[in-house]
Parts: sequence; C-alpha cells; structure tokens
Amino acid sequence: MGLISAGTTIFDAGAVSVGGSMTFIKKLTASGSATLDFLNGASSVVFDGTYKKYLFTFKDIHLATNGQYLSFQVDIGTSTGYDIGVTSSIFKAYHKEDGSAAALGYDTGSDQGQGTAFQRLSSDLISDNDACIGGILEIYDPANTTHTKQWMARTNTMVDGSPPYSEERNYAGFFNTTYALTRVRFKSTSGNIDAGDICLYGIS
Repeated sequence: MGLISAGTTIFDAGAVSVGGSMTFIKKLTASGSATLDFLNGASSVVFDGTYKKYLFTFKDIHLATNGQYLSFQVDIGTSTGYDIGVTSSIFKAYHKEDGSAAALGYDTGSDQGQGTAFQRLSSDLISDNDACIGGILEIYDPANTTHTKQWMARTNTMVDGSPPYSEERNYAGFFNTTYALTRVRFKSTSGNIDAGDICLYGIS
C-alpha cells in the first residue's frame, strides 16, 4: 500500500519519490574546447523560469593540462563578463591509490567570499589518458529576481599526485545577484577541456 499526499505518490512498493520529473535539455561534448557554454534561448538551451531547478551532469571530463580544475561561472542578461559575485564552501575526502593516506577536511583554497573568479568544481586532475572528472551541479531558481541564486555541486576526480588518488568534493554557495541568470560557462582553470560531456536537465 502506497502513501499518497495531495494526489502524489510519495512511497510505494519500497520506492520513495521526492521532487518532480527531470527533463533533458541539452548535451555539450568537449573536443579541445576552451569553454562549454549554456545560453538560454540559444541552440535549444532552456535556462529560465521554465524550471525551478537545473541539473548539470559531468561525464568523463578530461582536461588537457595537468594539475588543472574544472570550473564554472554565470552571467545575467546579455553580459558576458562571467564575473558575478559568489560565496562558496567546500568539503573534500580523498584516498590514495596505494592506501598510504586518506583524509576528510575543509578546502580553504577553493572557496570564495564574494569573489568574482570562476568557481572550481573539482580537484586538480592528473592528465593521464584514463583520468577524468564526474559529478553534478544544481542551480536553483535562476530566473528569480528577488533572491540570490543558490547552487550545490558534487564531483569526484582522479587527482594529480604520487601516487594519484580519488577525491570527492562537496560544494555549496550562492551567486550574489537578484537579476535573472541567463548563461553558464564551464572551463578548465588553464588550457582546454580535452573531452567529456556536460548535460543539462530541468527539474519541475
């Protein structure tokens, strides 16, 4: 027997349903790309008030330059400076391939306090051919013109080290603007995004 609230099934046959449906919007595939850009209204991209939450997924992101980070920024209207003020926090956990070290802690080198730089979304990726970044980024209600824009991210990276190690990072932050966001840009902190997919979904 299921649990139903206001006509919506919350729990049924051991499965829990929270939130709304997820709609695929756009996939961008990197190939030596300086940036991957999602612009509302261009190339079938929807990033407005149609959905209250937008989800980006990262698959097999490989950066061309060793020791660099996947990063992102946003902008408003027709502006392309990608310099909106962001406040963020980051916790990370890592474990080396040979089991020699593991730790959990706060990363003071990747957060921002009302900074305008591109926000890091990973640790420093080793450029070995089999190394990549995977994860998700959620941006909430980007078209809202009353509140700041909240976001969260979670990524895992094969980190540049001797030996390399796996590192999971959990991010949270807000963009300090009450203007509607219209675009999102992803890039490596230096060099190109060599390969990988970034997909955008809307969640109702």
